Amino acid sequence: MGRKVALCALLAVFCIAGTGWAQTYTIKFSHVVAEDTPKGQGAKYFKKIVEERTDGKVEVQVYPNAALYNDREAIEALKMNAIQMAAPSFSKFTGFVPELQIFDLPFLFNGREHLYKFMESDVGQELLELVKARGLVGLDYWDNGFKQLTLDSHPLIMPEDAKGQKFRIMSSKVLEEQFKAVGASPQVLPFSEVYSALQQGVVDGQENTLSNTYTKKFHEVQNYMTLSNHGYLGYMLVTNQIFWNKLPEDLKATLQKCVQDATEYTNEKAAAMNMEYLEKIKASGSVEVHEMTQEERKAWKEKMMEIYPEFYDVIGEQRIQTALDLAE
Repeated sequence: MGRKVALCALLAVFCIAGTGWAQTYTIKFSHVVAEDTPKGQGAKYFKKIVEERTDGKVEVQVYPNAALYNDREAIEALKMNAIQMAAPSFSKFTGFVPELQIFDLPFLFNGREHLYKFMESDVGQELLELVKARGLVGLDYWDNGFKQLTLDSHPLIMPEDAKGQKFRIMSSKVLEEQFKAVGASPQVLPFSEVYSALQQGVVDGQENTLSNTYTKKFHEVQNYMTLSNHGYLGYMLVTNQIFWNKLPEDLKATLQKCVQDATEYTNEKAAAMNMEYLEKIKASGSVEVHEMTQEERKAWKEKMMEIYPEFYDVIGEQRIQTALDLAE
């Protein structure tokens, strides 16, 4: 990947050379999900409004489905300005911003309103700034939704039903401990490999949003789904300082407003699409869907929240407490 990234970086420097609106700019936006997901739709909307509002002075080239890079490669490519925008999941940043693991904590947020209150809080905005240490600019948070559980062999009703089962996870210490807390075996796999791993029995189950589950057809190779809303899956929309600092201030302001509007659009899409895909999953008849009762949710929550103290030092106990307090 090194020579490819270096060449792309060199080309990108030429793209952003010059000053003022007379100069054209190219934003390469790389992401790993399908176009018919909240992030996929958000990227397309961002392209549309940027090109309209800049009269074509800024071209946005969107590369979905990991066509250029997976999320981890995209962060490296961003640092070198080989691409100018990406929206990786939080877990892809935690190697250098471990505090972002707060978003992986199970049952931390009661719903979208609680989540957004935290993101807009001083702590949420502070977390957005921490990626600067690696030459990145955190622009905003993009929503995907809350995660549900699927399994091949039997329904997941109580925490003990997960015991001994292999669940695919993103690379995240929090998610590892989350599944260990219920006796399951977490298996780290790239998103692009999940379908085949489920199909071939490499893993028994997975956790994901409804939009990701449906668009990647995970429900077709699983027999049971539990609507748990146990964890959150979101993204940080990022650019790089090399590109961002070279932009004229008035153009930067236009792009910032585009980011704000695209964020609102993406977050509303996430809510609507997840509901739409839930109905499609049910209608497919390929998976039995169970919605947790309050008693069942309480049992899962108590078990999984036992891992919180393990992350007080790395995330910050006060940050976690702030998030919990905002539920009130």
